Amino acid sequence: MEVAQDLLGPMGYDVLEVSLKGTGNSRVLTVRLERKDEVPISVEELERASRVLGSELDRLDLIESAYRLEVESPGPDRPLLTPRHFERFAGLKAKVRSPEGNFTGRIEGVSEDTVTFLVGKELRTLKIGEFKANLAEWPKTPR
Repeated sequence: MEVAQDLLGPMGYDVLEVSLKGTGNSRVLTVRLERKDEVPISVEELERASRVLGSELDRLDLIESAYRLEVESPGPDRPLLTPRHFERFAGLKAKVRSPEGNFTGRIEGVSEDTVTFLVGKELRTLKIGEFKANLAEWPKTPR
């Protein structure tokens, strides 16, 4: 959702994912954020972002019918979207969904537009943007 990034980007956040799920009065708009400086995001920061975004969404009235806004950190199953995301989490396992099939593999290398995964004893290289990936394990210390 462009509105979320336009509003929260200048506050120092990157919007990783936006999803609207549910029907009727049980709709939930989930917005996943991370700090641009890659420091773990605090609960207070999430609350602040939620207030700012909620006020703007109410003002713009973009979503028909009632919904609940949830602003959250990416958590342990965080999406990996950019070369920098893969660089940050190199050496960890990722769950990958690609046209060539789904797999879990260790992030071995990253170039400008590709990521190489170790799957068993085999290396698989995929072009960023042609697959979806989420962390399959969480680092011992924040990255």
